[in-house]
Amino acid sequence: MTTKRLSTLIGALLTLAVLVVVVAGIPRTGDSPGSATSPAQTSAAASAGVSASPKPSGGPAAARPTGTGVANPSRLPEVKASELPAEARQVLVLIARGGPYPYSRDNITFGNFERVLPQKPSGYYREFTVPTPGESDRGARRIIAGDAGEKYYTADHYSSFSFIAEGK
Repeated sequence: MTTKRLSTLIGALLTLAVLVVVVAGIPRTGDSPGSATSPAQTSAAASAGVSASPKPSGGPAAARPTGTGVANPSRLPEVKASELPAEARQVLVLIARGGPYPYSRDNITFGNFERVLPQKPSGYYREFTVPTPGESDRGARRIIAGDAGEKYYTADHYSSFSFIAEGK
């Protein structure tokens, strides 16, 4: 084998090895929301103030607050997590688990261009779709999560927000 061919083969193998490492680090999105919950996910859910129990096969499960949640860092009105629509409570469970999320636009950066939420550096907030029964698209409802664990609910596509008081 020539030196040139050997160098090309080694380069291809290194590229393949890097690709395998990168792909192995990407979270899987094909896991079902009802899959088993790990102790780490359960701990993360408890600190988020919601139940991380998998949803039973008999139908959607409502998230049950389990902790005290995060203090309201804004002047926005509060809504108890238990008072949110069932679909929003389910999204809180998915956020606590770290996914998988049903929409490709979930867990992306929320820019806060409306400046309704407290001002934070770019990339601080992430957005998640709250399904609206009867809507053929994503609808207007969202949960916005901050890096410090605070979460906000909007039913009108960012025109107004309420701080989600988890654990209540």
